[in-house]
Amino acid sequence: MILTRLEKILKLNSILLKENPNPRASEVPKTEKDQLQLLRALMNVRDPAPISQEFLDLQDEILREEIDRKGIIEIGDKEMLSFDSGKIFLWQGDITRLKVDAIVNAVNSAMLGCFIPLHNCIDNAIHSAAGIQLRNTCDEIMNGNQCETGNAIITPGFNLPARFVIHTVGPIIDHAGLPHRKECDLLAKCYESSLNLAHEKNLSSVAFCCISTGVFHFDNETAARVAIRSVRKFAGNIRVIFNVFKTMDLEIYKRFLKN
Repeated sequence: MILTRLEKILKLNSILLKENPNPRASEVPKTEKDQLQLLRALMNVRDPAPISQEFLDLQDEILREEIDRKGIIEIGDKEMLSFDSGKIFLWQGDITRLKVDAIVNAVNSAMLGCFIPLHNCIDNAIHSAAGIQLRNTCDEIMNGNQCETGNAIITPGFNLPARFVIHTVGPIIDHAGLPHRKECDLLAKCYESSLNLAHEKNLSSVAFCCISTGVFHFDNETAARVAIRSVRKFAGNIRVIFNVFKTMDLEIYKRFLKN
C-alpha cells in the first residue's frame, strides 16, 4: 500500500510516541503542518538509541522532501557575496540549505544536540534537518564524555545537503562587557579546530555559523573579527562561507570583509 505524505508523517509520530508517550499529542490538530512540527519536537526530545529501519527510511524520505522544498544553495549562488578572490563567501539564510562539504554547528560540551522541543537555535535546526542518526552518531563518538571548549568533532550530514557536520564547542560569555582575551582565543580555536578537521578529511568547502553569538552571548562584532582573522590565517586551500541569520551580522561581516 502506498502511503500519502501525511500518512507517512503520522506513522513516524506513532513510532516515536510509542517510545515516549505524550498525553498532549492528542491535542495537536491532524494537519500536515502541525504533524511535521510534532515530528520535529519528538525528534528533539528523543534520547540517542537505535530505531527501526522502517522509521529511518520514512524519516529520510520526509526530511529530504523538506530540504527540496526549502531549496538547496550552492557555493557561488547569486545570493552570495564573494571576497578574497573567491576564497571567502558571505550568505544570509538557513545553513541547512547549503550544499557544501561541511557545515559547522555551534554546540554545548555534551555534543548531543538541543533537547528543547522546536527551539530556535542552530543546533536544533541542524539535528532536526539531518535526522535522528546525527544524535546517535554523536553519542557513539562522545561515549558519555564532554568536549572541551574550542575542540571539534566531525560526523556525516545524513539528510542534509552538506556531506558532513563539524560540531564545535564555543565559549559562553557569562559576564558583562566585551569578551576577554582568553574567550577570544577559545573562539579562534573553534575555527582552527574545524578547519583542521576539514583539511584532514580533504574537504574543499566549509560553511561557518556565527559561533558563540546569540544565546552564548559573545559580542557580534568581536566574534566576526575573530572568525575572519582565523579563516584568513588558515593556510589550507578551503573555500569558506560565513553563514549569517541576522541582518545585523550580515552588515558586520560585509564591513569587516571589505578590509
